[in-house]
Amino acid sequence: MKSAEIRQAFVEFFEHHGHTRVPSSSLVPDNDPTLLFTNAGMVPFKDVFLGRDPRPYVRATSAQRCVRAGGKHNDLDNVGYTARHHTLFEMLGNFSFGDYFKREAINFAWQFLTGTLGLPAEKLWVTVHESDDEAAAIWLDEIGVSSERFSRLDEDNFWQMGDTGPCGPCSEVFYDHGPEVAGGPPGSPDEDGDRYIEVWNLVFMQYDRDASGEMTPLPSPSIDTGMGLERIAAVMQGVHSNYEIDLFARLLASAAEIAGQNDIQQPSLRVIADHIRSCAFLIADGVIPANEGRGYVLRRIIRRAVRHGHKLGVREPFFYRLVGALDAEMGEAYPELRERRELIEKTLLREEEQFARTLDHGMRLLDEALASLTGTTLDGETIFKLYDTYGFPFDLTADIARERDIMLDEVGFQRELEAQRSRARAASRFGARLEVQLELEGESTFIGYEHLTGEAEVRALLNDDGERVERLEAGQSGAVVLDRTPFYAEAGGQVGDCGTLTLEGVCFAVRDTQKRGRHSVHFGEVVEGVLPVSSPVTAQVDAERRQAIMRHHSATHLLHEALRRVLGDHVQQKGSLVSDERLRFDFSHMEAVTEEQLREVEHIVNRQVLANTPVTTRHMSLDKARELGAQALFEAKYGESVRVLTMGTDDFSIELCGGTHVPRTGDVGPVQLIGESGVAAGVRRVEALSGMAALARFESQRDQLARLADELRTRPEQLEAKVAALVERNRDLERELERSRSKLASQAGNDMLDEAEEIAGVQVLTRRLEGVSPRELRGVMDQMKNRLGSGVAVLGVAGDDKVNLIVGVTKDLTARIDAGQLVGAIAPQVGGRGGGRADMAQAGGSDVAGLDDALAAARQWIADRLGR
Repeated sequence: MKSAEIRQAFVEFFEHHGHTRVPSSSLVPDNDPTLLFTNAGMVPFKDVFLGRDPRPYVRATSAQRCVRAGGKHNDLDNVGYTARHHTLFEMLGNFSFGDYFKREAINFAWQFLTGTLGLPAEKLWVTVHESDDEAAAIWLDEIGVSSERFSRLDEDNFWQMGDTGPCGPCSEVFYDHGPEVAGGPPGSPDEDGDRYIEVWNLVFMQYDRDASGEMTPLPSPSIDTGMGLERIAAVMQGVHSNYEIDLFARLLASAAEIAGQNDIQQPSLRVIADHIRSCAFLIADGVIPANEGRGYVLRRIIRRAVRHGHKLGVREPFFYRLVGALDAEMGEAYPELRERRELIEKTLLREEEQFARTLDHGMRLLDEALASLTGTTLDGETIFKLYDTYGFPFDLTADIARERDIMLDEVGFQRELEAQRSRARAASRFGARLEVQLELEGESTFIGYEHLTGEAEVRALLNDDGERVERLEAGQSGAVVLDRTPFYAEAGGQVGDCGTLTLEGVCFAVRDTQKRGRHSVHFGEVVEGVLPVSSPVTAQVDAERRQAIMRHHSATHLLHEALRRVLGDHVQQKGSLVSDERLRFDFSHMEAVTEEQLREVEHIVNRQVLANTPVTTRHMSLDKARELGAQALFEAKYGESVRVLTMGTDDFSIELCGGTHVPRTGDVGPVQLIGESGVAAGVRRVEALSGMAALARFESQRDQLARLADELRTRPEQLEAKVAALVERNRDLERELERSRSKLASQAGNDMLDEAEEIAGVQVLTRRLEGVSPRELRGVMDQMKNRLGSGVAVLGVAGDDKVNLIVGVTKDLTARIDAGQLVGAIAPQVGGRGGGRADMAQAGGSDVAGLDDALAAARQWIADRLGR
């Protein structure tokens, strides 16, 4: 059976037995912040098992894609070197939420394996937990499994979701690959061999374990099962390795073709074939390469695949080319893969190109270090130098070292890494010391949502060195901690407030407000009087600046949703800056946003502004916010209660946000997008203005148009036509100049023919040209070849800091002289390289002084080739 047929047969079997088919969830779990990825078939149902997420069904079945490449469950280092480890795999599962239990689960499993799949009973081995007499009786007495193919195990057959919570015994079914394969049955001393392979695990969730370890029977015992598609496909297709099944055949063949390899069993090809699956699905689910979290795991997998391609001799970007083969294999079962194929290919290509330089340079340095190594351990200082100076990841160094049986001094690497971090901390001495000194009880109460002015008490003062002091005097800068404050402390991209803290005869100018632990810290200086600890002050926020910040912050939320609607749901916030002067919004997207798309985004935002709808904030549980569809940062940590901001018509934007906002969308004022750029691989940035800042820019542009119109002696509304006429006039002049130069070059060509020399019966012209631009070279060469009739011409032009070479060979001589080979041979003389066709080739370089040597080298190369 093909893998697709097994997948379909599984879900149809359980649908026939009253299970609801549930589509595969995202690889990014939305109900468990402790998990990097969905790593098991039951993850999407975790809250169902815990009773937090009631569903309209009590039986479910799914084919769930899973990734184990980071965190607690990490198989990455084994992939490619074993028969069954993968970064991505498909888990077929059937689930019961308080409905059926052991008897039905066991019967379903046996019916599917021996009935639907037709596996011989004598090839299957069953295990149960040593205490589970109930399951044992069902297998032995009701199913009729032979006691000779049955084991009771301890730890291997007890499953738990965590240290506390639902848990219970499990029963596993193994397939016997036969005595010709090394290994013993489960529970035997030789169980780690490959003869007996687990294909299905049936988990009987029947207890709730508390912190003391005591287990209480669950009121509604449940079933969670999982069967790896790749493993059962290997059984059904009569092969021992998962990499020999049909799911990998197309991928391995494509990878081998790209790498020019004949042996598809090579570990490096297996790594590449495995990694394209996980990378493509992670990108399809919204993960982009980054330096932390899920993005870092994705980047690590991509780089590992690229390194194995490099190991096979592939030097051009190749990994992205496998997406087509993956789509052909799995796109029908997982439509999101097909829908986002272009995004996946662009993401992989960009990451691969970015990594190419690091890989070449890092591999050379690592090879040198390993070649000069005495002993079997690479020192931490060298590992850190590769990492810090040349950007070569530690895990990639570890991967290569493992292949060569070299140990790594990881302790030394961590020591160097910590020393670097210490230097970074020392560079911000005030902030670091402030963290240490600010050990206050309680927290600063924020009253700035409702008030811009408030009475407060000074709880602590710190000087420039971050040390606690009793007073700050006029002219001194430092920091003030209040018991309550209307000042917003920088967070969520919104800058901190400015303003004043005053009491009679005293004024402290607040230049910035930052969060330190649970306290808001007001940085600034005393401009009048003496400010003592414990004094009462009036805290006054700069209202005009705050209003401008709120406009930009509210505009950011409208912009986020507009980008999602124009570019797609893959758009996720990757950073922001909200100030009184402008807003900056970073988001996930693989290519530049077009002018048309930016204009559409701007129109959508301004339509929401003109609708002038109320902006509302509500506090609710995180689960309730998710039900409403509130947007949140994946990596952010939220408490049980969150602040949900809603704005726009028909709840246009719903996001979790703790910042300050305008009361109505109309208060944002006009929004103008002023720039779009790339800031990192897969991350774009949009900058915008709102309110008075946008009006000021409109006025500036209007004044600029008026000045340009005056300069060109026309009216602003006629400026476009006037500029177009000037541009066309300039083009005419350039064409006229080009014709004049070509005429001069043609005349010079006639003179140059006299300089051609005969080498072994072939006319050869080598000449340094003056007054010819690089782009005119090809035209001059065409003329030279026509005039020569039969021969070779090598021409060069030198500028201030660049050399251009061109080689032309008439058609009758290309079998003897190849222009591409010739230009490649002489280009190093000018510090460059080049290439082209057999009859025409070009090169560029930066060594102007080497041009004459290059021309001389061309004559010698031709003479050697012609055998003179």
